[in-house]
Amino acid sequence: MASQKPFIHDLSYPDLEHQLAAMGEPAFRAKQIWVALYQNLISDIQEVTTLPKELRDKLCDVFSFSELASIKALESKDGLTHKTLFKLGDGALIEAVLMKYDQRRTLCISSQSGCQLGCVFCATGQMGFTRNLTSGEIVAQVLYYVQRLAAQGERVTNVVMMGMGEPFLNYEHVMAAIDRLNDPEGLGLGARRITISTVGIVPKIKQFADAGSQVNLAISLHTVDDALRTQLMPINKQFPVKSILDACRDYVDKTNRRVTFEYALIEGVNDSKKDAELLAQRIRGLLCHVNLIRLNPTAGYDKHGTTSDHVTAFCDVLEAHHIPCTVRLGRGVEISAGCGQLAAENK
Repeated sequence: MASQKPFIHDLSYPDLEHQLAAMGEPAFRAKQIWVALYQNLISDIQEVTTLPKELRDKLCDVFSFSELASIKALESKDGLTHKTLFKLGDGALIEAVLMKYDQRRTLCISSQSGCQLGCVFCATGQMGFTRNLTSGEIVAQVLYYVQRLAAQGERVTNVVMMGMGEPFLNYEHVMAAIDRLNDPEGLGLGARRITISTVGIVPKIKQFADAGSQVNLAISLHTVDDALRTQLMPINKQFPVKSILDACRDYVDKTNRRVTFEYALIEGVNDSKKDAELLAQRIRGLLCHVNLIRLNPTAGYDKHGTTSDHVTAFCDVLEAHHIPCTVRLGRGVEISAGCGQLAAENK
């Protein structure tokens, strides 16, 4: 980070208590500051007039309260998708997305600036990797939208870690951020309203299973053919399909929670009935759900999303095997806010 001051949102509640105790402040001040940050949604500590002016000044001297600057915002034609380009304190760029549904306000949040995994169809992978985000930088993306929705009398209902980066390669910071989002004394977002999406980092899936979290788990699968998956997603060399599915079965056994498989349908690549049959055979008997979506276009990949007929036929095969299947709506594609399109370009 460019700032020499610690970012206030990087602190857990015990961290904040410890810092204030070191400053000679009474314990109740931590609660006041926590409520101001996560319930009253202040961005300027000087607004918290319940704190003594001397303490407010001291906090400004010690902590940074802003490490996330909105530098560009785009809205889809239908007004239902909003994408924001943020610059972090050291100049790194990230994007996050707000999607509006009938009753839901879902945030797609980034966990890294860029990504080192190089999935060929993903714009984030095409841009390369800058760095992991801190827990506070992840939380700050949520707070940005929480504040704006609150001004409209609305609230965030769901958060998905499906933006830029691989969350399980930034496991500790992602889980620390989720703890802060989930804190009933803070934002109070229910764990079951939060989803982590991973390409299949097997050791971290196992660690997540052992943690017994109520947070939802999604796997970006896209094919169960190892040779094809390795072409599309080079990480498959390290964690092939069998190891991922074994880890998912272990997760279900330990948590009794369903796994969601994300499957982007690419015309002529992974969208045939044979592909659907193979997928059904490999995940049969596993407590799971499949989300199908047509591949969104990116500049660095010349393939296209499949046709609507192929999407329907693929879903029909899965349902014939009694595997629950949902066809996801493509949102914000014209502003490059859809799945796999985030690239943090400031043009």
